[in-house]
Amino acid sequence: MTDFSQLPLAPALLQALGVLEYHAMTPVQAASLPPMLAGRDVTAQARTGSGKTAAFGLALLAKVDPTRVAVQSLVLCPTRELADQVGKEIRRLARFLPNLKLSVFCGGVPLRPHLASLTHPPHVVVGTPGRIQELMDEGALKLDDVRVAVLDEADRMLDMGFADAIAGILGQAPKDRQTLLFSATFPEGIRALGARFQRDPEEVTIGGDASEAIEQRFYEVEPPRKVDAIALLLGDLQPESALVFCNTRRDVQQVCDELQQRGFAALALHGDLDQRERDEVLVQFANRSCTVLVATDVAARGLDIAGLPVVISHGLASDTDIHTHRIGRTGRAGQDGLALALVSGEDRRRVIGIEEQLGKAVRWERIDLSRKAARPAAAPMVTVVIDAGRQDKLRPGDVVGALTGEGGLAATAIGKIAAFATRTYVAIERSQAQKAMDRLRTGKVKGRSFRIRKLG
Repeated sequence: MTDFSQLPLAPALLQALGVLEYHAMTPVQAASLPPMLAGRDVTAQARTGSGKTAAFGLALLAKVDPTRVAVQSLVLCPTRELADQVGKEIRRLARFLPNLKLSVFCGGVPLRPHLASLTHPPHVVVGTPGRIQELMDEGALKLDDVRVAVLDEADRMLDMGFADAIAGILGQAPKDRQTLLFSATFPEGIRALGARFQRDPEEVTIGGDASEAIEQRFYEVEPPRKVDAIALLLGDLQPESALVFCNTRRDVQQVCDELQQRGFAALALHGDLDQRERDEVLVQFANRSCTVLVATDVAARGLDIAGLPVVISHGLASDTDIHTHRIGRTGRAGQDGLALALVSGEDRRRVIGIEEQLGKAVRWERIDLSRKAARPAAAPMVTVVIDAGRQDKLRPGDVVGALTGEGGLAATAIGKIAAFATRTYVAIERSQAQKAMDRLRTGKVKGRSFRIRKLG
């Protein structure tokens, strides 16, 4: 079975799949969807970018009854970024299901709005364990009617210390629920988690570890010269975008600052940023206003940037599973990927674990640190912010209409538009950015004037 039309899915879900041009199932979808739709518990291991979110999204939506006002499906994710990504994907799949309500609950924002929104319970809840536990402790979130519970990237949740929170949350859900466990790696802790919360689960393991599909290169570079090495590699490759991983927040900020000083369009993503700052960094990276994102592992969790060609490790990850997740940010959905690692002498021992996982020796390369790095190209896009969003009934089509038309921009000069509750971010070709800002400031958007500014 390889086609979604062969599955026992509601017409509304098949219609959404057609609009999204999802036709042939990926291997993990083909292996996991039949048992999930049959009501079986499933433990699935497959690399990132393999279609896991659509798989469990379809499975849980197939069990939701929109006429019943109660939380019927729960998805737990390790980070805000992944929860947001999962929420968006499920909403896309549910676009033709009438009156379906989905809520995403994560920390980093005030609790009060989340409590208020639960006055009318959603059918599907996606969130991080900490915030979900808070809402349950307040008595606002009830799981009595949950039919399907999903643990997404369960290995990371265990690494981040969420085991007790997961136990507390699932302990409040019905024992006869369906429990789905998805992971990119399958350490022993995952088996214990499945044994504790699942009933005779179907195990799905899809071959094709990220390490098999992505070219990896290792460079021996000591810490004082690592930014030099990163600049040289980026200059040689000239990637449209690149993700640089650091092990600490301090390293993230230092590497980002140094790359900016060298002319790179770089931004930092770490735990010290508030929610708006995080949103704006991710928007700029996704819409190509920023070409290099420097991040910690936790901050970049759940990051899904289509066509990300290069991942660089400023320092090797603390264990091989984290290394696997890092390189899994590139080479997604069958595309080519390149993962580069800078290894200091003290980290050579960590390479042994990677080689054991690969079953072969890694590829070492030399880098000439005496030469000068090529001049970095400017980011192709600029992000313009409109201080109005969904709460103001402002839609992407309204923005496009205000920018184009007689004497306006060509539609091809407008990139991604990201709409939030009170803000809308518009990517504009760099050469057209000032014209776009002038047009928005002197004209009107949907008959109204809003504050316009450039981000960054």
